Amino acid sequence: MKRSEINALVRNAAACFSKNGWALPPEPAWDVTDFGLGNWTAHGLVLINLANEPEYCEKLMYAQQGMVTPCHCHAKKKEDIICRAGRLGLRAWPKRPDKVPVGAVFAMKINGKIKDVTAGELLCLEAGERITIGTGVFHEFWPLSAEAVLGEVSTVNDDDNDNHFTNAQIGRFPLIDEDEPAIVRLASDK
Repeated sequence: MKRSEINALVRNAAACFSKNGWALPPEPAWDVTDFGLGNWTAHGLVLINLANEPEYCEKLMYAQQGMVTPCHCHAKKKEDIICRAGRLGLRAWPKRPDKVPVGAVFAMKINGKIKDVTAGELLCLEAGERITIGTGVFHEFWPLSAEAVLGEVSTVNDDDNDNHFTNAQIGRFPLIDEDEPAIVRLASDK
C-alpha cells in the first residue's frame, strides 16, 4: 500500500467515526491493512486497537463498500463483531469452508440468541446488531453500505499468531510504499 492511501483511509475513518459519534482516544493505535494482497479496495480494513489486555480486547473498525476482510478463523480468540453504523455482510462456516458440506447448518449466537445458520449464507447485520464468533469458526465480512463502523469485543488479540486465513497468500500487515509522510504511526510500523 502507498502511505498516501493509508493516510487517506485514516482521514476517511476518522471522519466517519466522528460523524457517527465515536470519539477516539488520545493517540489511538491505528492499523490499516490490505492483507498483503496489494489491493485495499478489494481486501482492506482500518482498525483501532482500543484495548488489548490479557483478558480482553476491544477494536473499532472502518471499511468502505467493496473492502472485504478475507475468510479466516482464530484458534484462540472468541469475538463479537458489532455493526456500529451502516450495514454489514458476513458469511461463516463451522470449519474450513472447503471441508463443510453444502447446506450444513450450525449454531451461532446473533444478538445474544442462539440461531441455526447455514454455512456460507449471507448474514446481514444492521447498526447495533452483533454476532458471536467462536474459536475455529471461519468468517469473512464487508460493508453492505457505502461505509461502515464496526466494533470488536474479544478475548486477547494476537495478530502475529492467531489469524488463520484460507488464502495462503494473505499477510496480516501491508508492505508500505513511503510516497508521503505518515500522518499516524501504525501498529505495524517498526
